Order: sequence, then C-alpha cells, then structure tokens
Amino acid sequence: MSNLKEIKLEEAKEILRALQLPSKQTNDRSGWVFLALANIKPEDNWNDAEAPLLPTYLIMEFIRTHYGVDYKPNSRETIRRQTLHQFEQARLIDRNRDDPKRPTNSKNNNYSLNEPILEILRVFPQGDWSTKVKDFLQKHPSLKEEYRKKRDLAKIPIKLPDGKEFSLSPGKHNQLHADIIHEFCPRFIGEGGVILYVGDTASSRHGEGGKLLHLESEQLRDLGVPPMSHDKLPDVVAYDRKNNWLFLIEAVTSHGPVSPKRWKELEEALKDSKAGRVYVTAFPSRKEFKRHLTDIAWETEVWIADNPDHMIHFNGDKFLGPH
Repeated sequence: MSNLKEIKLEEAKEILRALQLPSKQTNDRSGWVFLALANIKPEDNWNDAEAPLLPTYLIMEFIRTHYGVDYKPNSRETIRRQTLHQFEQARLIDRNRDDPKRPTNSKNNNYSLNEPILEILRVFPQGDWSTKVKDFLQKHPSLKEEYRKKRDLAKIPIKLPDGKEFSLSPGKHNQLHADIIHEFCPRFIGEGGVILYVGDTASSRHGEGGKLLHLESEQLRDLGVPPMSHDKLPDVVAYDRKNNWLFLIEAVTSHGPVSPKRWKELEEALKDSKAGRVYVTAFPSRKEFKRHLTDIAWETEVWIADNPDHMIHFNGDKFLGPH
C-alpha cells in the first residue's frame, strides 16, 4: 500500500475518532467506507469531499479500485450492519436521500454523507474542523455516548443493607446476584447481615473475566478470611453478626454449584476463620437446579430465586447453619 493510501486511511480514522464513534466504527473497514462515502481518493484533498449516493456494492468497488482492498461479496452485510448502520445512527450519513420512503429491504438503498459532515471534511486538517466537530456533537450526541446511556439503562441496580448503591452489568448471572442480595439475605440472614463481597459477572474461574464490584477487605480479614483473589471467592459473601456465620454463596446460571471439590477448596482456604461457614448454592429456577442436582455437596444449602421463601438442605443434622 502506498504512503498516500496509508495517510488517507489514518486521516479518515482520526476524523471518526473525533466524531466519537465507538472503537468498532473507527477501524480500517470503517475508515475505507468513510473515504468511499466522501469520494476521497489517495491523491485528493479533503476539501474535495463530495456526497454521492452509494449503494453498498459501489462502496466496496470504490475501496477495491482506489485503495486495493478487496472485500468479498459476502462482506456486504458486514459493512452494512457493522459500519453503515452505525454511521447512520451517529447522523454522519443519510440513507436514501433521494427517496426516504424507499423500503429498508430495497436493492436500491443508498448512503451519502450529510452536509454538516461535508463541512467538517472540507476544512480538514488545517482549518477549524475541530470547532465544527464540537458544534456537530453538541447538536447530535455521540454514538459512543448514546451506547453508554443504553448500557447504563440496562444495568441491574443493587442496594446493600447499609444503603450503599451500585449497579451490575446486565445478564442472568448478575440478576441472580441481585436476587441473592435483595431476596435471600433479608429472609435468611436478617437485619444483622453484612454484604462483604459481590462480583460482577461470573468469576474468572468460570472463564468469563470476573470483575470485583464490592469488597470489605478489612472485615473479611478480621473474620479470618485470608487475602484471596476475587476469582477464588464465591459470587457473594455475607456475614451474620448475630450468629457469627459466614455465608458463602455461589450463583449458578450455567456453571457449577458448591460441589464437594469446591467445598473442600473453600474449607481449606478458610480453616483459620472462627466464623461458622454456611455454604449456599443459589439458582434462578428449579429447572436450573435440576441440571446440577448430582453435583451439590452434602451439608450445604440450596436456594431458588423464583421460590424465595424456601430453602433446600442437603442432609446432615442441621438446617441453615455451619457443619
């Protein structure tokens, strides 16, 4: 690839980053598509930018002809869904400017840059393009910001007994975490309960890159819990001050319960703790519980979120207590 082609690609990506597109829409593919939409060839200046009406296949043809990057026919849908769709959401382009009523599935669909974007390009890089970018973003919130707001709306709110609030990323596993804190703990630990640890998403021992959300390290240390990386702790750890019981709760949506192996690992890690240990496996439903039934260790408890007032005890001389 010639130097001019590399420069043009990097400039296109710089503009997309300034417009605060998400990272997947500032990659090489999106840079090539942006150049095609602006009708900018390697030797052109940005003040030559235009806004032709381009169907996806002509965008791919432009990239192949002028930049030597050959996207195969089956890449058309990727370009449309992973670049053009987001450009449209970010208000960089218009779809079917010549006929806005054209059906979404029409073979004649086309895409073109809008006038505010052309104004930015025609003063890039020497002019006041950055000022024009700021003006554009004031009128049209960035797609990155829009996506962040949507993610925040989807998050699961958590409120601990002490009033502390935070949120978990959306998902079945974290919803079960919320159910444990809001439904299990008030019922079976009561007012004296303290939440000592909460992880966000399945922990990394489950291969999902766990994230620590809440950790009371001093209280854990005082209870004789040694420093442990969060992938070694159960999903939720709570303490019953009245009875001096430490609740070690695994949340199971697709991965394993408190199995005999897991029980042994935790017993060894907590051998110096003076608190009684109560092992609980939490499931979202009976269906999920039945899938893991044979793996659950004896002398442990099972709680099912869709039937929150009840507990299942696996044998032994006590119900809901250390053994």
